[in-house]
Amino acid sequence: MEAKRAVLTTEAPAPAHAFSQGVRRGPLLQVSGQGPVDPATGEYRHPGDVAAQTSLVLANVTAVLEAGGGSFDDLVMLRVYLTDRALFADMNEAYTAFAKEHSPSGVLPARTTVFTGLPDPAMLVEIDGLAYVAD
Repeated sequence: MEAKRAVLTTEAPAPAHAFSQGVRRGPLLQVSGQGPVDPATGEYRHPGDVAAQTSLVLANVTAVLEAGGGSFDDLVMLRVYLTDRALFADMNEAYTAFAKEHSPSGVLPARTTVFTGLPDPAMLVEIDGLAYVAD
């Protein structure tokens, strides 16, 4: 079995705390929760707009997947964390558009949505994921 290794990229936000953007061991690639942060500036983007935040967060997840040798289509599971149930419909619309565009196999990842508090008040959504990346 391959050794566990950190996945890091400048195309996704730098970790703000003590964790890796992603971890790969063999064909498994876990992407840490990504927020609506601009990778170039480190600033939170799209205040109050969960659809725009969702699209940015999924782009950040995809950047970590690509840095780890995978793609969005390699995802088997995504977990979406939302701050408010009232945001679900707008998040889901943006999520669905992104997922369909980035899943050429036609098989969408499994998904769980959780309603919770998030680390920064600017965050309406955070998403993490697990991928199987065959070499």
